[in-house]
Amino acid sequence: MSVVISGLYISITAILVVALAMRVVKLRRKHKIGIGDADNRELQLATRVHANLVENAPIAMVLLIVAELNGLSAVFLHVLGVTWVIGRFLHAVGLTKGRGGYHLGRFWGGLLSWLTILILAIFNISRFILGSMGYLA
Repeated sequence: MSVVISGLYISITAILVVALAMRVVKLRRKHKIGIGDADNRELQLATRVHANLVENAPIAMVLLIVAELNGLSAVFLHVLGVTWVIGRFLHAVGLTKGRGGYHLGRFWGGLLSWLTILILAIFNISRFILGSMGYLA
């Protein structure tokens, strides 16, 4: 079985990771900060925006692959993949615009991201339970 749908959303996530990393590099060059953040608030924020995605993406993407391998329908994989991408984009914009404080984009982005992770986890757990009970071939 292939994981082409998961591959799509992993690739989109990877592009977002690179875009956010490029933003950090741009700020490092602008402020001549080679390592750390030199207490530069703008660089601290850009680094956190990037790091937050990098912290959350691996579990979401592994769960998406496993769900695809476990037979989650293409429609649901796309719904969850799109929800994930929108959530991560909203979170990045909201965290940036809110300068680390509350922002509607940060709230909704985080919520959509967590919901995606939880739904995928619940699906995979249910497949395990149903398979253990002999309900799945």
